[in-house]
Amino acid sequence: MDGLKNVMTVVGVFLKEFFVDTVKQIGVKDVIDILLLSLVMFFIYKLIRDSRAWKLLIGILVLFFIAILANSFGMRALSMIFDNFQQIGLIAILVLFQPELRTALEKVGGTPITGIKSIAPESKDLATMNAEIDAVCTAVSDLSRDKVGALIVIERSTKLGEFVKSGVYVDAAISPYILRNIFFNKAPLHDGAVIIRNSRICAAGCFLPLSTKEDIDKDLGTRHRAAIGLTEISDALVIVVSEETGTVSLSKDGNLERNFNYNSLKQALNNYLSPEKAGDGGKHKSTKSHKKKAE
Repeated sequence: MDGLKNVMTVVGVFLKEFFVDTVKQIGVKDVIDILLLSLVMFFIYKLIRDSRAWKLLIGILVLFFIAILANSFGMRALSMIFDNFQQIGLIAILVLFQPELRTALEKVGGTPITGIKSIAPESKDLATMNAEIDAVCTAVSDLSRDKVGALIVIERSTKLGEFVKSGVYVDAAISPYILRNIFFNKAPLHDGAVIIRNSRICAAGCFLPLSTKEDIDKDLGTRHRAAIGLTEISDALVIVVSEETGTVSLSKDGNLERNFNYNSLKQALNNYLSPEKAGDGGKHKSTKSHKKKAE
């Protein structure tokens, strides 16, 4: 019994000194500090979770563990190598994680603070915006019916100037006739993307960055990878029409939703672009993907 009492006494002292006393010293600033650190760590985890950076991070942790063992057991050769590596370690990490760091900074810099900008300025009446969405959906429906490949980008708060410059400046009103003519398979600009900015067809024949995700369906071709790639680094909406199947897809935030028709696409665009509905509500629920090769 005396031994049990001694153990309980030791445990009580330990809990008081290292837990209770520590908790009592925590202030409001400490709580805010912990919450901010948790948000940063969660953001980093989300960033690297689905990328090749996860494997690189595991490799760095393994090397760090080996370095600790080398120092603990007095392994001079390994310790010397790792001590020299620490001098250039930060630069090496920046080089290895350059794509992920660029993506993270682009997302942070492109995050809207006062809401999501739509296909039209917020001062525009709802009827005008609906007419523009209707024009896009009509063109997409016609292109899908005729199995004409298309890639239509709707710019929002993140500016896409570098991609506009890669194409041909158009500056035309949004019209189903113009969109169908641009993507006509004999037209010189049909292989690139159309970028819509401020309620106008800004440019055509634009080149978009391809996604480097490894888990993308192998049936999806270059257009779909370009759509996913652009929405990984911006808040744009990208509509894709498959040249092989005529399937209409919509990409947002690095995700691809498939099998839209005129009505479901119009509803999704209204939900994403209307000022009073700014946000992610009303997402179209994807149905089973086509098994035929896309593009």
